[in-house]
Amino acid sequence: MDTLLSQLNQAQAEAAQHIDGALLILAGAGSGKTKTITTRLAYLIKVVGIPPQCTLTLTFTNKAANEMRTRALQLLGAEIPHPPLLCTFHRFGLLFLREHIHHLGRKHDFILLDSDDQKRVIKKLDSSFAYFSPAQILGYISSCKNKLIPPDQARKQAKSEHFLDLSKAYQAYQAFLEDNNMLDFDDLLLKSYEILASNTEIATMMSERYQYIMVDEYQDTNFLQVSLLQKLCTTHSNLCVVGDDDQSIYSWRGADISHILHFAQTFGAKTITLAQNYRSKEPILRAANALIAHNTSRLGKELHSTRGQGDEIVLLSNDDEVAEANTIASHITTLLAQGIAPTQIAILFRLNALSRSIEEGLNRAKIPYKLIGATRFYERAEIKDVLAYFRVVLNLNDDFSLSRIINVPKRSLGKIAQEKIFSTAQSHKLSVYKAYKQRLLESTLSHTQNKQLRALFDTIELLQAKLQESALGFLDAFDESFALRLQTSADDIDRRANIEEFYGYFRDFFMQNPHQGLDDLLYELSLSSSSDVEVGESVSCMSVHSSKGLEFDYVFIIGCEEGFFPLLREEGDLQEERRLGYVAITRAREKLFVSHAHSRFYKGKRESLAPSRFIKEARIHFCEDSFAKVDSRDDSSGVDSRGAKVDSSGSFSKGCAVSHKIFGLGVVQEVRRQGGQEYLRINFGGNIRLILADFVQRV
Repeated sequence: MDTLLSQLNQAQAEAAQHIDGALLILAGAGSGKTKTITTRLAYLIKVVGIPPQCTLTLTFTNKAANEMRTRALQLLGAEIPHPPLLCTFHRFGLLFLREHIHHLGRKHDFILLDSDDQKRVIKKLDSSFAYFSPAQILGYISSCKNKLIPPDQARKQAKSEHFLDLSKAYQAYQAFLEDNNMLDFDDLLLKSYEILASNTEIATMMSERYQYIMVDEYQDTNFLQVSLLQKLCTTHSNLCVVGDDDQSIYSWRGADISHILHFAQTFGAKTITLAQNYRSKEPILRAANALIAHNTSRLGKELHSTRGQGDEIVLLSNDDEVAEANTIASHITTLLAQGIAPTQIAILFRLNALSRSIEEGLNRAKIPYKLIGATRFYERAEIKDVLAYFRVVLNLNDDFSLSRIINVPKRSLGKIAQEKIFSTAQSHKLSVYKAYKQRLLESTLSHTQNKQLRALFDTIELLQAKLQESALGFLDAFDESFALRLQTSADDIDRRANIEEFYGYFRDFFMQNPHQGLDDLLYELSLSSSSDVEVGESVSCMSVHSSKGLEFDYVFIIGCEEGFFPLLREEGDLQEERRLGYVAITRAREKLFVSHAHSRFYKGKRESLAPSRFIKEARIHFCEDSFAKVDSRDDSSGVDSRGAKVDSSGSFSKGCAVSHKIFGLGVVQEVRRQGGQEYLRINFGGNIRLILADFVQRV
């Protein structure tokens, strides 16, 4: 235990050793929250003896989940037979629904839609909704789902024709998804909640399965997520949440800061504050503390640097956006000449539109940069085509995916032919494949078109057989059959390269996961996150929102003018804008540059601008720049290296008295053996626990 906690400060160690009851870990930026969470998880498993499968740790991004999983497994060691479940909210929903969705009368082979798929569904709806953009409709639908508002209730609550039409689109969209056994990302949580809310037995079972739940970035939770957590805590209050109210910046997507502000009162939770910052030098934290202190809706804390003093913040005052870009490019050129890696430099902006002048300045200075927010790899058309083919191979009745690839590559089945094919199948209430098998399509198509459709389905049937033999053999046959990468135009070089890259990923996935199937790969890709994009050897340019969770040695914050940062809007929240400023400042480790321009060309006209109020609030003044394990066990001794006595006989019986180093004396109520492990349900004076046998001894 001493080894496990030796790397933690006092507050971190206190949080890691908290066992029962609700706990709020108020973790400031750079305060080592990931280390604290993973150590607490290891403490519960290695010291307390909680079975790993009785814990659940939830995050918001795959990147965060992967990092935590890696750290946790390093602390736990390789001997853990059942690793703890540590994943995103949406992956948990996926795992839950693959086991329980039949309770909603749905089949387990549902299709999980990504954002591009959702837009295609919207475009298939009644044309009366066409005056809304897909983004408007999907934004409304997502907002309703995350507030637990079903389509019929949304329609009743509509207070104008505008929202009435949106509610009708929501109803049509949801009906399409249910008719085609589809789910979107919000459904992963919504449908999970619906099952738990309507079935007390399942809620109790899941709560008993996951006795200890931890949630990262709790300040970003929405109403649906918190409602789901409450159901998972049906039988206990062992909910540990980690977050920072000062970094709550996602209200526009449903995050509600009140969840973290009122957590202690709502759950009767203990609060532990992590205020020691291991990331930034003192001048950076002084500015962050001074800025955020102007907010009134916060729990209150002040960060202190463990890294000591450093360079003062540099305030760059420029005539206009061109001068700003040139000045920043000059500073970056100097940093690069000093040997600073471009990956340790970032340029942040509140508005994406401000990136244009910066990009031009970096191009003029021949500085390599990466604009974060470009099209994701798996959203590129050629990759979506391959994935649609894979879906059809898995389910020949998937008309949604078929509609994407029925004429890719071109096979004489153009728009008119497709309308005939799909409308005929729909009129008979059949999938296209079933209509084809019953020869209902022949009369609607030409001889050539019938031949092409037959060839398509024959090939897919052969590929299904190949897939049963081997995933890698299937891929070779798929590529030979459709040759999607063999384009002739020089403009298609990137498309070919992208498909080749994906095929390489495919092979690696099944080499690493030989027992998983093609459906597992598709679910894995559907859960991929834009925040997981890796940046090469280049300067990173991104919005402040995109920078959340990242850190760089040198950070430039541009556009610090009134109206731009803070972005002043009628519906805007100045306190959230200030939290955005706090996030931007605390991305910097070594040195921070804050830039403003006296005028800026924006939306077709040039405007004179005043410096941001945040500069004054953060007490940033002009400053001349100066740049020039593994857990071991001695089996022969019968003593676990973690300090717990191991029963040499390896067996316990109901009614025997035992002792636990933390819970004290108890009586065994039940003995279970599973997967080579022995589990004991023990009554410690009314406190009933499921404990691994290795962590108790007879008395």
